[in-house]
Amino acid sequence: MMTFEELGVREDLLKAIGELGFENPMPVQEKVIPHLLNEDTDVVALAQTGTGKTAAFGLPVLQRINPEINRPQALILSPTRELCLQIGSDLADFSKYMPEVKVLPVYGGSSIESQIRTLKKGVQIIVATPGRLIDLIKRGVVDLSGVHTVILDEADEMLNMGFLESIDAILANVPEQRKMLMFSATMPNEIAKIAKKYMRSPVEFVIGNRNEGSANVKHVYYMVNAKDKYLALKRIADDTPNIYAIVFCRTRRDTQEVADKLIQDGYNADSLHGDLSQQQRDIVMKKFRDGVISLLVATDVAARGLDVDNLTHVINYGLPDDTAVYTHRSGRTGRAGKTGVSVAIIHSREKGKLREIEKKIGKKFERKEVPTPEHIIEKQLYNLADRIEKVKVDDEEIGKYMQGVSRKLSWLSQEDLLKRVLSLEFNRLLAYYRDAPSIDFIDEKPRKEKKEHDKPRTEKEKDRRTAEKGMARIYVSAGKNDGFYAGNLIELLNHAVEGRRVDVGRIDLMPGYSLFDVPKSDARRVVTGLTGADFLGKRLYSEIASADKDYARASGRKKKAETPVMEDTESTFEYFLRKNRGGSKKSKTSRKKK
Repeated sequence: MMTFEELGVREDLLKAIGELGFENPMPVQEKVIPHLLNEDTDVVALAQTGTGKTAAFGLPVLQRINPEINRPQALILSPTRELCLQIGSDLADFSKYMPEVKVLPVYGGSSIESQIRTLKKGVQIIVATPGRLIDLIKRGVVDLSGVHTVILDEADEMLNMGFLESIDAILANVPEQRKMLMFSATMPNEIAKIAKKYMRSPVEFVIGNRNEGSANVKHVYYMVNAKDKYLALKRIADDTPNIYAIVFCRTRRDTQEVADKLIQDGYNADSLHGDLSQQQRDIVMKKFRDGVISLLVATDVAARGLDVDNLTHVINYGLPDDTAVYTHRSGRTGRAGKTGVSVAIIHSREKGKLREIEKKIGKKFERKEVPTPEHIIEKQLYNLADRIEKVKVDDEEIGKYMQGVSRKLSWLSQEDLLKRVLSLEFNRLLAYYRDAPSIDFIDEKPRKEKKEHDKPRTEKEKDRRTAEKGMARIYVSAGKNDGFYAGNLIELLNHAVEGRRVDVGRIDLMPGYSLFDVPKSDARRVVTGLTGADFLGKRLYSEIASADKDYARASGRKKKAETPVMEDTESTFEYFLRKNRGGSKKSKTSRKKK
């Protein structure tokens, strides 16, 4: 097994990382460190979060810094404030015996004046979020002309968060003759394009397989009716007495609702989402890192940069549309040689999405039955017995009270005393689960589901336009090509549709449009709310879908720049078709007369 010394790491850095407990380099460090120290070519490294990436680029970057030059020589870009701070903290630890080297984290949500003052004093390494760095560049207070090394950490996350233009603007201020490294958990096409555009014949290091999750993570799923998802979440938590998990939800609203329910039901839980102030987020994350809360309910964006090594579970309360997002979620557990479990709580209509994720990550999900009340209670009882057995006893302190307590309880037999101790702990649990039913979804027609792939294309498309029983199928004129995904749809429904919250069933996202199910009673108000709503500058059109209309063809037609007025007798779909063809009914009639 190699050592950091054999990789070429300098003595002062070796001393610092030795005190931090670093013994032998991890695979990504073995590959990246000697390359950065000895080669001129750029690097693309595909590695999961928690594989030692920061040391892989941090140690050679520090070693290549000239402390006599008091200006930025290395730039590290990260997608979030939290990750920015984490990298800055790690580099400060690595450079403990390099007091002349200064590292500055630059991020939003903190005083820009303070950051400007530090920049003016001189720093050699800047760790930055793109937005704040752009702001400093525009103010003319940061000089990147002396930067010889650029690191893009979690590049796929930066793309997901829409930072591509910011990266373009930042790199325009960095010398072309630079060494560039890009770290990413997945390799979408956009990452390959960035590598081609900005990097010189990059060497690619793959730790594990492309786009796959951590080898130490077990992937399981529970299938229930949509209305039973929360009950399933509670049973999973109850069946794992020492659970320490992030529960991922699709929207801020769902995140807050699930967290509120868990807190109300007596769990050590809290929420993390974009509606919280930075101070509130910092408090929640500190409580989670310190183990004060054991269930953190979060959106993907809010949880980025939250670095916790000993998670037992990642729970997908809602599956993401993008497989790369699932890979990031699951990669948060099973770190540092430990095992972890990635759980998906799904309903029957999400099974196809699950299979798609399986193909991308190259692993099979194991279907499990939702824990039964009997199994949960047995698990909890044994856990209590284990805690009693291992509890530390201070004989001197507790001995002062033993005589009085023994006299008080002397009439109880050993068995009676044990029953009372257990009942004191478990009466609430026993009462809650008494007569609780099974909530597993019974898949009665698995063969029929398999045959779905054999249907002719036209029949499949007709099925896509047909709603589930008791639901109405809704068409909306935005799709994947517009950057429109399920999370955007839910957000739009929450804000654009008046009245109570709308429950959404099956969602089909197509390149130019989307179809989704809502309860029939909500269909009309959903169409009314979405029609004319704005999505990233695009005016939306919506209607109750018809199985006989070719939406793909309609959405593919080129739109005119001028928007005609909708006729009183037209449906939204007819209006949309006419708008794509150009002109209005009246103008066509007048042309015929001429």
